[in-house]
Amino acid sequence: DTAYERFPGKNEMLPLGISESLADSRPKTRERPLVIIEWHPEERERIRSILRSLLSSPSWDIRILRLRKLSGRPYLPRALRDRCKIVTARDEEHRIALLSQATVFIGAVQGSARAQAEAITLKVTIVNPDTDNLSSQLQGVLESPNPDRLNRQPCIPANFDHSISALEKSLESIYKNLMQRRRGSKRNTRTELLTDRPWILCDLHTHTSFSHDCSVSVPDLLDEAENLGLGAIAITDHNIFGGAKLASELAKERNLIVIQGEEMKTQRGEVIGLFLEEEIPSGLSMEETIVAIREQGGLVYLPHPFDRMHSIARPETIHRLLPEIDVLEAYNARLLFESYNDEALRFARKYNMLIGAGSDAHVLQGLGTGLMRMRSFEGSEEFLISLASAEIIRRPKSLLYLQGLKWVAQARDRQTKSLVR
Repeated sequence: DTAYERFPGKNEMLPLGISESLADSRPKTRERPLVIIEWHPEERERIRSILRSLLSSPSWDIRILRLRKLSGRPYLPRALRDRCKIVTARDEEHRIALLSQATVFIGAVQGSARAQAEAITLKVTIVNPDTDNLSSQLQGVLESPNPDRLNRQPCIPANFDHSISALEKSLESIYKNLMQRRRGSKRNTRTELLTDRPWILCDLHTHTSFSHDCSVSVPDLLDEAENLGLGAIAITDHNIFGGAKLASELAKERNLIVIQGEEMKTQRGEVIGLFLEEEIPSGLSMEETIVAIREQGGLVYLPHPFDRMHSIARPETIHRLLPEIDVLEAYNARLLFESYNDEALRFARKYNMLIGAGSDAHVLQGLGTGLMRMRSFEGSEEFLISLASAEIIRRPKSLLYLQGLKWVAQARDRQTKSLVR
Protein backbone atom coordinates (compact mmCIF):
# COMPACT_ATOMS: atom_id res chain seq x y z
CA ASP A 1 0.00 0.00 0.00
CA THR A 2 2.85 2.38 0.85
CA ALA A 3 4.60 1.61 -2.45
CA TYR A 4 1.48 2.44 -4.45
CA GLU A 5 0.98 5.66 -2.47
CA ARG A 6 4.60 6.86 -2.80
CA PHE A 7 5.32 5.55 -6.30
CA PRO A 8 2.20 5.47 -8.49
CA GLY A 9 2.44 3.32 -11.58
CA LYS A 10 2.99 -0.33 -12.33
CA ASN A 11 3.99 -2.25 -9.19
CA GLU A 12 4.17 -6.02 -8.84
CA MET A 13 4.99 -8.53 -6.13
CA LEU A 14 8.21 -10.47 -6.57
CA PRO A 15 8.64 -14.08 -5.43
CA LEU A 16 10.19 -14.34 -1.99
CA GLY A 17 13.07 -16.51 -3.16
CA ILE A 18 12.62 -19.66 -1.07
CA SER A 19 15.22 -22.37 -1.68
CA GLU A 20 13.72 -25.50 -3.26
CA SER A 21 16.23 -27.61 -1.33
CA LEU A 22 14.52 -26.80 1.99
CA ALA A 23 12.38 -29.91 1.70
CA ASP A 24 15.55 -32.02 1.98
CA SER A 25 16.15 -30.67 5.50
CA ARG A 26 12.85 -32.06 6.73
CA PRO A 27 13.43 -34.88 9.29
CA LYS A 28 11.68 -38.15 8.49
CA THR A 29 10.54 -38.90 12.03
CA ARG A 30 9.68 -36.93 15.16
CA GLU A 31 9.15 -38.16 18.68
CA ARG A 32 6.25 -35.78 19.41
CA PRO A 33 4.16 -33.64 17.03
CA LEU A 34 5.06 -29.96 17.19
CA VAL A 35 2.83 -26.93 16.53
CA ILE A 36 4.47 -23.56 15.90
CA ILE A 37 2.46 -20.37 16.46
CA GLU A 38 3.74 -17.12 15.01
CA TRP A 39 3.60 -14.34 17.59
CA HIS A 40 2.30 -10.87 16.77
CA PRO A 41 1.80 -8.34 19.62
CA GLU A 42 -1.50 -7.08 18.17
CA GLU A 43 -3.04 -10.57 18.04
CA ARG A 44 -2.86 -11.58 21.70
CA GLU A 45 -6.50 -12.68 21.94
CA ARG A 46 -6.15 -14.95 18.90
CA ILE A 47 -3.08 -16.63 20.40
CA ARG A 48 -4.83 -17.09 23.76
CA SER A 49 -7.66 -18.84 21.92
CA ILE A 50 -5.18 -21.15 20.15
CA LEU A 51 -3.44 -22.00 23.42
CA ARG A 52 -6.78 -22.82 25.07
CA SER A 53 -7.49 -25.24 22.19
CA LEU A 54 -4.14 -26.93 22.82
CA LEU A 55 -4.91 -27.61 26.51
CA SER A 56 -6.87 -30.72 25.48
CA SER A 57 -3.97 -32.10 23.39
CA PRO A 58 -1.25 -33.06 25.89
CA SER A 59 0.74 -35.04 23.31
CA TRP A 60 1.62 -31.92 21.31
CA ASP A 61 4.67 -29.73 21.90
CA ILE A 62 4.22 -25.99 21.34
CA ARG A 63 6.58 -23.24 20.22
CA ILE A 64 5.63 -19.60 20.01
CA LEU A 65 7.80 -18.05 17.32
CA ARG A 66 8.88 -14.42 17.54
CA LEU A 67 10.32 -13.01 14.31
CA ARG A 68 10.96 -9.46 15.48
CA LYS A 69 13.10 -8.11 18.26
CA LEU A 70 11.35 -6.29 21.14
CA SER A 71 7.93 -7.49 20.02
CA GLY A 72 6.66 -8.29 23.51
CA ARG A 73 6.23 -11.61 25.29
CA PRO A 74 3.01 -13.66 25.28
CA TYR A 75 1.39 -15.00 28.44
CA LEU A 76 1.55 -18.78 28.82
CA PRO A 77 -1.12 -20.70 30.78
CA ARG A 78 0.41 -22.56 33.72
CA ALA A 79 -0.86 -25.90 32.38
CA LEU A 80 1.15 -25.46 29.15
CA ARG A 81 4.46 -24.23 30.54
CA ASP A 82 6.06 -27.67 30.65
CA ARG A 83 5.60 -28.23 26.88
CA CYS A 84 5.42 -24.69 25.50
CA LYS A 85 8.45 -22.47 24.83
CA ILE A 86 8.92 -19.02 23.36
CA VAL A 87 11.68 -18.85 20.76
CA THR A 88 13.09 -15.96 18.72
CA ALA A 89 14.36 -16.74 15.22
CA ARG A 90 15.11 -13.58 13.28
CA ASP A 91 17.57 -15.09 10.80
CA GLU A 92 16.74 -17.67 8.15
CA GLU A 93 19.07 -20.39 9.49
CA HIS A 94 17.41 -20.59 12.94
CA ARG A 95 13.93 -20.18 11.47
CA ILE A 96 14.41 -23.08 9.03
CA ALA A 97 15.89 -25.28 11.77
CA LEU A 98 12.76 -24.75 13.85
CA LEU A 99 10.20 -25.01 11.04
CA SER A 100 11.75 -28.24 9.79
CA GLN A 101 10.73 -29.88 13.08
CA ALA A 102 7.12 -28.65 12.91
CA THR A 103 4.00 -30.67 12.20
CA VAL A 104 1.66 -27.65 12.08
CA PHE A 105 2.39 -23.97 11.49
CA ILE A 106 -0.11 -21.26 12.48
CA GLY A 107 0.94 -17.90 11.09
CA ALA A 108 -0.18 -14.49 12.32
CA VAL A 109 -2.86 -12.63 10.38
CA GLN A 110 -0.37 -9.75 10.01
CA GLY A 111 2.58 -12.13 10.00
CA SER A 112 5.49 -12.99 7.76
CA ALA A 113 4.69 -14.26 4.27
CA ARG A 114 8.25 -15.58 4.04
CA ALA A 115 7.91 -17.72 7.18
CA GLN A 116 4.69 -19.23 5.84
CA ALA A 117 6.22 -19.87 2.40
CA GLU A 118 9.15 -21.61 4.08
CA ALA A 119 6.75 -23.78 6.08
CA ILE A 120 4.88 -24.72 2.88
CA THR A 121 8.17 -25.64 1.17
CA LEU A 122 9.04 -27.80 4.17
CA LYS A 123 5.66 -29.57 3.75
CA VAL A 124 4.35 -28.40 7.11
CA THR A 125 0.58 -28.40 7.56
CA ILE A 126 -0.63 -24.78 7.44
CA VAL A 127 -3.57 -23.58 9.53
CA ASN A 128 -4.95 -20.37 8.09
CA PRO A 129 -5.23 -17.84 10.95
CA ASP A 130 -7.43 -15.45 8.98
CA THR A 131 -10.63 -17.46 9.28
CA ASP A 132 -13.79 -17.38 11.42
CA ASN A 133 -13.61 -21.07 12.39
CA LEU A 134 -9.99 -21.10 13.53
CA SER A 135 -10.71 -23.16 16.67
CA SER A 136 -12.64 -25.89 14.83
CA GLN A 137 -10.05 -25.99 12.04
CA LEU A 138 -7.24 -26.35 14.58
CA GLN A 139 -9.15 -29.01 16.52
CA GLY A 140 -9.55 -31.02 13.32
CA VAL A 141 -5.79 -30.90 12.78
CA LEU A 142 -5.01 -31.89 16.37
CA GLU A 143 -7.39 -34.86 16.30
CA SER A 144 -6.20 -36.14 12.91
CA PRO A 145 -4.27 -39.43 13.10
CA ASN A 146 -1.80 -38.13 10.49
CA PRO A 147 -1.72 -34.30 10.38
CA ASP A 148 1.27 -34.35 7.98
CA ARG A 149 -1.06 -35.47 5.20
CA LEU A 150 -3.71 -32.79 5.68
CA ASN A 151 -4.37 -30.29 2.89
CA ARG A 152 -2.50 -27.07 3.45
CA GLN A 153 -4.49 -23.83 3.60
CA PRO A 154 -1.97 -21.02 3.14
CA CYS A 155 -2.86 -17.33 3.47
CA ILE A 156 -0.61 -16.46 0.53
CA PRO A 157 -1.84 -17.47 -2.95
CA ALA A 158 -1.31 -21.19 -3.36
CA ASN A 159 -0.62 -20.79 -7.09
CA PHE A 160 2.14 -18.22 -6.55
CA ASP A 161 5.64 -19.68 -6.94
CA HIS A 162 8.04 -18.27 -4.32
CA SER A 163 11.08 -20.34 -5.28
CA ILE A 164 14.52 -18.88 -5.98
CA SER A 165 14.27 -19.95 -9.63
CA ALA A 166 10.96 -18.04 -9.94
CA LEU A 167 12.62 -14.96 -8.40
CA GLU A 168 15.53 -15.24 -10.86
CA LYS A 169 13.15 -15.40 -13.82
CA SER A 170 11.15 -12.39 -12.57
CA LEU A 171 14.26 -10.25 -12.05
CA GLU A 172 15.70 -11.23 -15.41
CA SER A 173 12.45 -10.27 -17.13
CA ILE A 174 12.30 -6.92 -15.33
CA TYR A 175 15.88 -5.92 -16.17
CA LYS A 176 15.59 -7.06 -19.80
CA ASN A 177 12.55 -4.81 -20.12
CA LEU A 178 14.44 -1.91 -18.53
CA MET A 179 17.40 -2.38 -20.85
CA GLN A 180 15.09 -2.09 -23.85
CA ARG A 181 13.80 1.23 -22.52
CA ARG A 182 17.27 2.56 -21.69
CA ARG A 183 17.90 6.09 -22.85
CA GLY A 184 20.89 8.37 -23.03
CA SER A 185 21.99 10.44 -20.06
CA LYS A 186 19.69 13.33 -19.22
CA ARG A 187 22.44 15.21 -17.43
CA ASN A 188 22.35 18.91 -18.20
CA THR A 189 24.93 19.59 -20.92
CA ARG A 190 25.53 23.00 -19.39
CA THR A 191 27.53 21.32 -16.62
CA GLU A 192 30.47 21.69 -18.99
CA LEU A 193 30.29 25.43 -18.36
CA LEU A 194 31.43 24.89 -14.75
CA THR A 195 34.23 22.40 -15.29
CA ASP A 196 36.82 25.08 -14.58
CA ARG A 197 35.26 25.82 -11.19
CA PRO A 198 36.77 24.25 -8.03
CA TRP A 199 34.91 21.53 -6.14
CA ILE A 200 33.41 22.71 -2.85
CA LEU A 201 31.40 21.20 0.01
CA CYS A 202 27.96 22.71 0.57
CA ASP A 203 25.59 22.23 3.51
CA LEU A 204 22.09 23.07 2.24
CA HIS A 205 20.19 22.98 5.54
CA THR A 206 21.47 24.87 8.61
CA HIS A 207 20.01 26.96 11.42
CA THR A 208 21.11 29.87 13.60
CA SER A 209 19.92 31.49 16.83
CA PHE A 210 17.26 33.29 14.79
CA SER A 211 15.37 29.95 14.81
CA HIS A 212 13.29 29.36 17.93
CA ASP A 213 14.98 26.00 18.60
CA CYS A 214 18.63 26.89 17.92
CA SER A 215 21.18 28.87 19.97
CA VAL A 216 24.09 29.03 17.50
CA SER A 217 25.04 32.61 16.67
CA VAL A 218 25.59 33.59 13.05
CA PRO A 219 29.33 34.45 13.48
CA ASP A 220 29.95 31.13 15.26
CA LEU A 221 28.22 29.21 12.47
CA LEU A 222 30.32 30.96 9.80
CA ASP A 223 33.54 30.35 11.77
CA GLU A 224 32.72 26.65 12.15
CA ALA A 225 31.87 26.35 8.44
CA GLU A 226 35.28 27.78 7.52
CA ASN A 227 37.03 25.55 10.05
CA LEU A 228 35.39 22.49 8.47
CA GLY A 229 36.50 23.57 5.00
CA LEU A 230 33.01 24.18 3.66
CA GLY A 231 32.69 26.32 0.57
CA ALA A 232 28.99 27.15 0.88
CA ILE A 233 26.12 26.92 3.36
CA ALA A 234 22.41 27.67 3.15
CA ILE A 235 20.93 29.46 6.18
CA THR A 236 17.37 28.13 6.49
CA ASP A 237 15.97 29.34 9.81
CA HIS A 238 12.41 28.45 10.82
CA ASN A 239 9.89 31.05 9.63
CA ILE A 240 12.39 33.91 9.86
CA PHE A 241 14.86 35.49 7.46
CA GLY A 242 17.07 37.66 9.67
CA GLY A 243 19.75 35.01 10.22
CA ALA A 244 20.25 34.42 6.49
CA LYS A 245 20.47 38.14 5.79
CA LEU A 246 23.00 38.76 8.57
CA ALA A 247 25.10 35.76 7.51
CA SER A 248 25.15 37.02 3.90
CA GLU A 249 26.47 40.40 5.06
CA LEU A 250 29.16 38.91 7.32
CA ALA A 251 30.27 36.39 4.68
CA LYS A 252 31.33 39.13 2.24
CA GLU A 253 34.67 39.28 4.03
CA ARG A 254 35.05 35.50 4.06
CA ASN A 255 35.81 32.83 1.47
CA LEU A 256 32.37 31.33 1.94
CA ILE A 257 29.21 31.35 -0.17
CA VAL A 258 26.03 31.96 1.85
CA ILE A 259 22.69 31.03 0.30
CA GLN A 260 19.90 33.10 1.82
CA GLY A 261 17.03 30.79 2.68
CA GLU A 262 14.10 30.19 5.00
CA GLU A 263 12.27 27.08 6.17
CA MET A 264 8.56 27.88 6.18
CA LYS A 265 5.85 25.84 7.89
CA THR A 266 2.91 25.75 5.51
CA GLN A 267 -0.56 24.31 5.98
CA ARG A 268 0.69 21.09 4.32
CA GLY A 269 4.17 20.64 5.74
CA GLU A 270 7.52 22.41 5.64
CA VAL A 271 9.25 23.80 2.56
CA ILE A 272 12.52 25.70 2.13
CA GLY A 273 13.10 28.66 -0.16
CA LEU A 274 16.68 29.21 -1.36
CA PHE A 275 18.17 32.38 -2.88
CA LEU A 276 15.53 34.58 -1.25
CA GLU A 277 15.63 38.34 -0.80
CA GLU A 278 13.05 38.79 1.95
CA GLU A 279 11.04 36.89 4.55
CA ILE A 280 8.03 34.78 3.60
CA PRO A 281 5.34 34.38 6.29
CA SER A 282 4.45 30.96 7.66
CA GLY A 283 0.96 29.48 7.68
CA LEU A 284 0.31 29.89 3.95
CA SER A 285 -0.74 26.99 1.77
CA MET A 286 2.01 25.03 0.05
CA GLU A 287 0.98 26.52 -3.31
CA GLU A 288 0.99 30.11 -1.97
CA THR A 289 4.42 29.59 -0.40
CA ILE A 290 5.84 28.28 -3.68
CA VAL A 291 4.41 31.29 -5.52
CA ALA A 292 6.04 33.63 -2.95
CA ILE A 293 9.41 31.87 -3.47
CA ARG A 294 9.08 32.19 -7.26
CA GLU A 295 8.23 35.90 -7.02
CA GLN A 296 11.67 36.48 -5.49
CA GLY A 297 13.42 34.37 -8.11
CA GLY A 298 14.12 31.72 -5.47
CA LEU A 299 14.31 27.93 -5.62
CA VAL A 300 11.94 25.44 -3.99
CA TYR A 301 13.80 22.93 -1.80
CA LEU A 302 11.71 20.20 -0.13
CA PRO A 303 13.33 19.06 3.15
CA HIS A 304 13.01 15.59 4.76
CA PRO A 305 10.05 14.74 2.48
CA PHE A 306 9.24 11.31 3.98
CA ASP A 307 10.24 11.78 7.63
CA ARG A 308 7.06 11.07 9.59
CA MET A 309 8.69 12.66 12.67
CA HIS A 310 8.61 16.10 10.97
CA SER A 311 5.84 18.19 9.51
CA ILE A 312 5.76 16.98 5.92
CA ALA A 313 3.48 17.22 2.91
CA ARG A 314 1.24 14.29 2.07
CA PRO A 315 2.36 12.11 -0.89
CA GLU A 316 -0.50 13.29 -3.08
CA THR A 317 0.55 16.92 -2.45
CA ILE A 318 4.15 16.12 -3.43
CA HIS A 319 2.99 14.37 -6.61
CA ARG A 320 0.74 17.28 -7.54
CA LEU A 321 3.52 19.83 -7.04
CA LEU A 322 6.38 17.79 -8.56
CA PRO A 323 6.96 20.25 -11.45
CA GLU A 324 7.36 23.08 -8.91
CA ILE A 325 10.01 21.37 -6.75
CA ASP A 326 13.53 22.33 -7.82
CA VAL A 327 15.47 20.19 -5.32
CA LEU A 328 14.43 17.25 -3.13
CA GLU A 329 16.42 16.65 0.05
CA ALA A 330 17.61 13.06 -0.33
CA TYR A 331 19.83 13.09 2.77
CA ASN A 332 19.12 14.81 6.07
CA ALA A 333 21.71 13.92 8.70
CA ARG A 334 19.32 14.55 11.58
CA LEU A 335 16.64 11.94 10.82
CA LEU A 336 15.89 9.25 13.37
CA PHE A 337 15.52 6.48 10.78
CA GLU A 338 17.85 6.18 7.78
CA SER A 339 15.02 4.49 5.86
CA TYR A 340 13.37 7.92 5.50
CA ASN A 341 16.41 9.15 3.57
CA ASP A 342 16.46 5.98 1.47
CA GLU A 343 12.83 6.52 0.57
CA ALA A 344 13.53 10.12 -0.50
CA LEU A 345 16.46 9.03 -2.67
CA ARG A 346 14.37 6.35 -4.40
CA PHE A 347 11.63 8.91 -5.02
CA ALA A 348 14.07 11.43 -6.52
CA ARG A 349 15.60 8.82 -8.81
CA LYS A 350 12.21 7.59 -9.99
CA TYR A 351 11.09 11.09 -10.98
CA ASN A 352 14.51 12.32 -12.19
CA MET A 353 14.73 15.13 -9.61
CA LEU A 354 17.75 17.12 -8.50
CA ILE A 355 18.80 16.03 -5.02
CA GLY A 356 20.23 17.94 -2.09
CA ALA A 357 21.68 17.16 1.32
CA GLY A 358 22.02 19.04 4.56
CA SER A 359 22.93 18.61 8.19
CA ASP A 360 19.80 20.35 9.54
CA ALA A 361 22.27 21.43 12.23
CA HIS A 362 20.89 23.07 15.38
CA VAL A 363 24.25 22.86 17.20
CA LEU A 364 27.76 23.57 15.91
CA GLN A 365 28.77 19.92 16.30
CA GLY A 366 26.14 18.91 13.75
CA LEU A 367 27.32 21.23 10.98
CA GLY A 368 28.68 19.42 7.94
CA THR A 369 27.20 16.02 8.75
CA GLY A 370 25.25 16.14 5.47
CA LEU A 371 26.88 17.79 2.44
CA MET A 372 26.87 18.11 -1.33
CA ARG A 373 30.19 17.96 -3.18
CA MET A 374 29.64 20.27 -6.14
CA ARG A 375 31.26 22.82 -8.38
CA SER A 376 31.48 26.37 -7.07
CA PHE A 377 28.61 28.55 -8.29
CA GLU A 378 27.27 32.08 -8.47
CA GLY A 379 23.52 32.56 -8.25
CA SER A 380 20.60 30.17 -8.48
CA GLU A 381 21.01 29.19 -12.14
CA GLU A 382 24.63 28.09 -11.72
CA PHE A 383 23.63 26.40 -8.48
CA LEU A 384 21.17 24.14 -10.33
CA ILE A 385 23.70 23.41 -13.07
CA SER A 386 26.31 22.47 -10.46
CA LEU A 387 23.82 20.34 -8.53
CA ALA A 388 23.21 18.19 -11.63
CA SER A 389 26.74 16.73 -11.30
CA ALA A 390 26.99 16.85 -7.49
CA GLU A 391 27.24 13.96 -5.06
CA ILE A 392 26.08 13.45 -1.47
CA ILE A 393 28.72 13.33 1.27
CA ARG A 394 27.57 11.68 4.51
CA ARG A 395 29.39 12.41 7.77
CA PRO A 396 26.85 11.20 10.34
CA LYS A 397 27.23 11.65 14.08
CA SER A 398 25.23 10.16 16.93
CA LEU A 399 21.74 11.67 16.83
CA LEU A 400 21.41 11.14 20.59
CA TYR A 401 24.61 13.15 21.12
CA LEU A 402 23.50 16.02 18.86
CA GLN A 403 19.96 16.09 20.24
CA GLY A 404 21.35 16.09 23.79
CA LEU A 405 23.52 19.11 22.97
CA LYS A 406 20.48 20.87 21.52
CA TRP A 407 18.39 20.22 24.65
CA VAL A 408 21.19 21.43 26.92
CA ALA A 409 21.54 24.61 24.85
CA GLN A 410 17.79 25.24 24.95
CA ALA A 411 17.69 24.70 28.73
CA ARG A 412 20.61 27.12 29.16
CA ASP A 413 18.82 29.74 27.05
CA ARG A 414 15.61 29.38 29.08
CA GLN A 415 17.57 29.76 32.31
CA THR A 416 19.39 32.85 31.01
CA LYS A 417 16.11 34.46 29.93
CA SER A 418 14.50 33.79 33.30
CA LEU A 419 17.48 35.39 35.10
CA VAL A 420 17.27 38.45 32.87
CA ARG A 421 13.58 38.86 33.70
